[in-house]
Amino acid sequence: MNKLQSLKNYSFRDVFGEIFVLVLLIALLVPTSGVHAADDKVKIGSLMAMSGALASYGPPINNGVLLAAKHLNEAGGVLGKEVDIVTRDSKTDPTSGVDAAKKLVNVDGVSAFVGALSSGVSMPVAESVSIPNKVVQISPSSTTPQLSGLEDDDYVFRTVPGDKLQGVIIGQLALDLDYQKLSFLYVNNDYGKGLTDAAGAWFEDKGGEVLAKVPYEKGKASYRGELQEATKENPDVLVIIGYPENGANILRQSISGGYINEFIFPDGMKAPELIDNVGAQYLNGTYGTSPGSKDTPSAATFKETYTEEYGSTPPKPFMTNAYDAAAVISLAMKKAGSSDPKAIRDNLRFVANPPGEKVYAGVEGFKKAFQLLEEGKEINYQGAGGSVDFNKDGDVVSPIEVWQIQDGEIKTVRIEDIAIKDGRFVPAKTLEE
Repeated sequence: MNKLQSLKNYSFRDVFGEIFVLVLLIALLVPTSGVHAADDKVKIGSLMAMSGALASYGPPINNGVLLAAKHLNEAGGVLGKEVDIVTRDSKTDPTSGVDAAKKLVNVDGVSAFVGALSSGVSMPVAESVSIPNKVVQISPSSTTPQLSGLEDDDYVFRTVPGDKLQGVIIGQLALDLDYQKLSFLYVNNDYGKGLTDAAGAWFEDKGGEVLAKVPYEKGKASYRGELQEATKENPDVLVIIGYPENGANILRQSISGGYINEFIFPDGMKAPELIDNVGAQYLNGTYGTSPGSKDTPSAATFKETYTEEYGSTPPKPFMTNAYDAAAVISLAMKKAGSSDPKAIRDNLRFVANPPGEKVYAGVEGFKKAFQLLEEGKEINYQGAGGSVDFNKDGDVVSPIEVWQIQDGEIKTVRIEDIAIKDGRFVPAKTLEE
């Protein structure tokens, strides 16, 4: 029989049968473990600066997110599933950050994510990814005031206080140290400009004089031109608002070039490696600020369990804020009974703000929170980084730490409370003066 005759005798039923068998074989051969694994997990994204200018911050802050997931899972998981953290690198770069965030949403399928770290990345990520895709974004460390004013349909939050809070403490700290004139040298992004303006405004309002506000670009070999501009009128102190990678270069060049050796640092410069790279002998006595937290059950639990898990005490700021971001996302899912982004958004304040029974970080704290939610009761999560009480803009108010470099180590000097007077953030202690 020739090939044509064979084809004619090949019935429709034969063709259909073989197609059915082929489809069945493909279905059996395609691995199903990944699909099932996805069904068994609740995915939360983590958009971290694992490289670039904030590379020294990204991994430890990401550890805060991972530690929260570990505690949540040991407490029973969320929605009957394991919490799975999907981490992608923003590279401390706006373009890379937007690309990584798109992958978290469109490829990894996360319903919410923690990040980004720098304001210069969080802003474009919010505008290009979170808001148009209606996905919850909670930054643990982006402090620019501009984040508060976004038209975001309530999808963008942060667990760290904005620069308006830290700014007044920087300005007040300079006054407390009897500096009369200061200059700013700041990284040219939303973080640098926002914090400079906030600190400068408070300092001038209280009688100080701001001589210069000089921006700098990341990644340069020399900052002598910027240093000369910032110090030409002989300020009492130079406030350097930036990150350790470039900050170390600026400090070495300032000290070796005889520009100035009196400094104040913000949270972005609170890093042990900065001291190592510049030399403790040059930085001992220097003061700085960062978002802080008082001794609370959550803060104690975080410090203890982080040390057990990673073998060292928490080395960076914002780690507790990252832990809290992952926690409130998960608690909101539990409250809503859903991992839908809108459901998470609509329930964040119900689990983080008063009223409600206070619950704390850690395995036992999450177990209690889950039980209360299952009973239909209200909860008020008290975070490792402070109370996570979101206002209408998705912002929180928390204390600010004043720290100092002593014998080559970063030591907490005090925790400053923030108050509101006439609609403005002020250091609480000034109300008593």
